[in-house]
Amino acid sequence: MRISNSLAGCAVAFLFAGCAAYHLGPVNPNVRAGRESIEIIPFANQTLQPRLGEAVTQALRERIQTDGTYRLATSQPGDVVVTGVIIHYNRQPVSFLSSDVTTVQDYRVTTTAHVIVRDRVTGNVLLDREVTGATLAQTGTELAETERQALPLLADDLARNITELLAEGSW
Repeated sequence: MRISNSLAGCAVAFLFAGCAAYHLGPVNPNVRAGRESIEIIPFANQTLQPRLGEAVTQALRERIQTDGTYRLATSQPGDVVVTGVIIHYNRQPVSFLSSDVTTVQDYRVTTTAHVIVRDRVTGNVLLDREVTGATLAQTGTELAETERQALPLLADDLARNITELLAEGSW
């Protein structure tokens, strides 16, 4: 009986020791989760890709709401203001048709945004960083149609990367 109690005590100690370094919630010390609301200003687009700024802004708003770490400020100004400028858009061939090595089959599409996060009250910059998003796009009959279809995926990946930086901080 004494041995089984000792073994049970050791098992419980090991379970708790394994979780000793784990903590719930965001690890970003700059932005307090739950108590802060985030206002997202529409991203400016300095690339030649149409509608990229709107797609990134919408995807970021959806990601913030889905993540749930912070509240999205919709009717009032937020405690934290996120602004961004899309500064780069690139399309690189990744694979080619086996029957014609000059015809691209897949592209890697990337975009980079310069993101600035500020505390509304103090004006302190909490994050000032370039963030990149990427996706693969299979070419169809038209390159413009391929890029149009890849745009939501590209915007969502960039928004995911920005949301991770907000919730977890910049490592």
